[in-house]
Amino acid sequence: MTNSRVLAAQTLLQLVDQGRSLNDLLPSRREQLPEEERGFYQQLVYGCARHYLSLDELTRKLLDKPIQRKERVVHMLLVVGLYQLWQLDLPEHAALYETVDGTKTLKKPWAAKLLNAALRRFQREGDELIAGLQNSAGYPGWLTRQLRQAYPDQWQAVMDAGNVQGPMTLRVNQSRIQRDDWLALADNEGLEATACEQTPSAVTLAQPVPVLAIPGFSDGDVSVQDEAAQQCALLLAPEDGERLLDACAAPGGKTGHLLESAQIEVTALDIDDSRLQRVTENLDRLGLSAHLQAADAADLNAWWDGEPFDRILLDAPCSGTGVIRRHPDIKLLRRPKDIDFLTQVQDRLLAQLWRTLKPGGRLLYATCSILPRENSARIAAFLQRQSDAQRVSLTLAGDAPAEFGVQWLPQPGGHDGFYFALLEKAEATA
Repeated sequence: MTNSRVLAAQTLLQLVDQGRSLNDLLPSRREQLPEEERGFYQQLVYGCARHYLSLDELTRKLLDKPIQRKERVVHMLLVVGLYQLWQLDLPEHAALYETVDGTKTLKKPWAAKLLNAALRRFQREGDELIAGLQNSAGYPGWLTRQLRQAYPDQWQAVMDAGNVQGPMTLRVNQSRIQRDDWLALADNEGLEATACEQTPSAVTLAQPVPVLAIPGFSDGDVSVQDEAAQQCALLLAPEDGERLLDACAAPGGKTGHLLESAQIEVTALDIDDSRLQRVTENLDRLGLSAHLQAADAADLNAWWDGEPFDRILLDAPCSGTGVIRRHPDIKLLRRPKDIDFLTQVQDRLLAQLWRTLKPGGRLLYATCSILPRENSARIAAFLQRQSDAQRVSLTLAGDAPAEFGVQWLPQPGGHDGFYFALLEKAEATA
């Protein structure tokens, strides 16, 4: 039988040493375990990824010399054991025994004594070792430096928020049911939920639950979507009869919200054909439809018919630094050079999609990044280049100053980190 701790160690090895994302790794790995062990396995993997840089530092303090490269899976099993003792409310003897027992599954009996000694030492000296960590937040140095520069008074709180699992937030489909009515329905079924103050469609659950246990989910009354992501449709504010473009649509949450908001025609693009299947599934559940097309949104010849759009949502590819709490592998996979590449992609998308917007039309630029280089700096550069573009003031309150647009930072128990900037195209002059 597959050991969940061993499987977590093997998954971490592929994440850290091969650079594979958890979105790629987890689905097939989970299938190797009985249903009742999958949640614990996922908790181990996400937790170890979230704290990996700190846990890795602890292994160096606990071991006289590093474990050989060819035995890296043993190193990862030690990481899994340390995570349980440090971060999880488990009986310590069980966490230690089950982790050490994993060496049998790996057929590496020599490692049992090594892991047992290291984990028992952590039991004795853990508080002192943790207090001496150089990287207690578990963020890569380059990202810590950029966050300190961008948010000199908030960077520590931002990183702390990124180390706590985000809440489960829902979008109420207000074309089908009012938020207060859905909250009453949830209360009747014993599901604790609260309305989000800044977003009239959003409710946050006190505890995450399986989607099929959510009242009205299967019928399209609600969808799982963070409060910040819900702001996109609200800020773009489509009106009946308009043609809209959702330029980077997968997995389709924002596409669905746009279609719930008004009687509109939506073209939804994504560069990845396989990801468009998720859009189809989401829209089918909501009983909605859009024109879906697999294409690079910046390659107009590949998809645009020349008919301009009234409004465009550009939820641009980005670093994902505003959603690290939901995707902790970002800490391990993202590199500084990625930001250089992404800013070029963002500039190209803005420039090309602007050509498809009607005079008088509006484009919402959004990212789930908290790095100013991907946000205000992109809008500033675009406005300098594009004489017929003007920004539209937003009344939405931000969490940090932004030269252009609104910057939300991840909030414990609240919304993800997100950036929004609304642009309007000048009317053609005679």
